[in-house]
Amino acid sequence: MTTEAPGTPVAFLSDWDRQLAHAFGVLLGRPLDGFDPEAVYAVGLQGNALNESGFLREPDWVRPEALSGAIPIPCPFGLSGEADRQPLFDASTSIFEFWRCDSPKSPLPKEFAAALKAVCFAGSLVRGADIAPLLDRFGVDLTTPALKDTWQIHFPRLVCDGTLLDALRVALDTGRTPEELVSVTFATEPQEEWEEELATIEHPALRAHLAYFCTDGEEGLMPLHQDETTAVLKDEGCEPVSEWEDGHGQITITVMKLSPLVAGSAAM
Repeated sequence: MTTEAPGTPVAFLSDWDRQLAHAFGVLLGRPLDGFDPEAVYAVGLQGNALNESGFLREPDWVRPEALSGAIPIPCPFGLSGEADRQPLFDASTSIFEFWRCDSPKSPLPKEFAAALKAVCFAGSLVRGADIAPLLDRFGVDLTTPALKDTWQIHFPRLVCDGTLLDALRVALDTGRTPEELVSVTFATEPQEEWEEELATIEHPALRAHLAYFCTDGEEGLMPLHQDETTAVLKDEGCEPVSEWEDGHGQITITVMKLSPLVAGSAAM
């Protein structure tokens, strides 16, 4: 059994990570050390860009090597500006929904469906890593056309180590070094209400990079207020930390504090 890593104490962060932590705190309106360091944090990516393309129904999501976490799934687009790097999804920590486990008409093999239902942590929701061992045990191939309508991605998670710092680093696409900050070739002016806060970020390239996430949503992304965030996994006790979306409904990036129920302990 494995669990995700707890938060890294600020005292042990590198100088660059301390700068990132400060800058992320500016966007959140509170310092990162004010959040629970023992919680598990996740980054979810949703929106029409993924739904309408059929990407979230691709067979790659339910291949054993993806569900076990051995192979990540590349996102078909970048998160900020003209980033040439692809975000990576982690199918093992993503949340799947198998809503036909109990149906007598389900094409899922009965013994597999019963075992799958037993590892669901709430209703028909299950972590990818808990599906993986069942495929080998029951000899099931979820990529076959006959089973394509038995599952869907409920909460697609990007690769992240479970700490808030890394979740924000992934969500805001900063990379791990100053050299990895995205060069945005078009002007992304932050909304006026953010100018004073952004001015407290000393590093000019980091300040310019994060301005992309403080716009009106037309050419960049806009932060959502707490009461505007999506309801995904709220019923399971998860709490949104922050959320950004474009103004056209194409992409929504969510940083979520997972409840113990959802974070769970992935069976390996």
